[in-house]
Amino acid sequence: MLARLGFAVNGLLHILIGFLAISVVFGAAGGSADQSGALAQLAATPGGAFLLWTVVVGLFALGLWLLISAFLVHGDPKHKWGQRAANIGKAAAYFFLAATSVTFAQGGATSSASSTSDASAKLLSSPGGVFILFVAGLLVLAIGGYFVYKGAAKKFTADLAMPSGPAGQAVITLGVVGYIAKGIVLGVVAVLILVAALTLDPSKSSGLDGSLKTLAGLPFGSIILVAIGIGLIAYGVYCFARAWRARL
Repeated sequence: MLARLGFAVNGLLHILIGFLAISVVFGAAGGSADQSGALAQLAATPGGAFLLWTVVVGLFALGLWLLISAFLVHGDPKHKWGQRAANIGKAAAYFFLAATSVTFAQGGATSSASSTSDASAKLLSSPGGVFILFVAGLLVLAIGGYFVYKGAAKKFTADLAMPSGPAGQAVITLGVVGYIAKGIVLGVVAVLILVAALTLDPSKSSGLDGSLKTLAGLPFGSIILVAIGIGLIAYGVYCFARAWRARL
């Protein structure tokens, strides 16, 4: 049940990020269009502390469930280790986001854009740091590509017991749109990381917020960003469906 709560709060964060991305187009964004901005939005609402601690519990529980499930994978040994590595990686991401949520729940704040640039700067100044940052960019690019593939090929349907009828079609549509949108955003993040590595300029690596705002500056960027925002909202709603019907 706590893992399902994790899917739900992850959906809530993506919905907020989607609205923040759209607000960038209309110049109404009051904060970062990323996880930090979404958490700040929650903190500013009535009962925000309760909501944030709910987010902490849900994300930590989901990370713990993924970590445990990594050691309970069955099936073809050739694919088992790949699935284990994927689950451990996703668990680490949820633990990190849960830790960030604790900061906001305790009344603090953090900027993921500045922390991303700081981390990139530390890597670039260390021996072999350029290579590590470049590999990290390629890894994020691969993850983004996988999200696009998973959405386009509807592979996400294996993650949940699909409802029948119109509800099932709605979940499939949300999943396709949501996964592709998230994959595109991760692809832009990856490109900025790679540019930072190739130009030795850590300021280029600005995380999700910087990526979305970079999209806004492109030709037809406003249209692209609105579409991405809608896609992230769709992914968030899909996460609620996954919380309801996930195969656990």
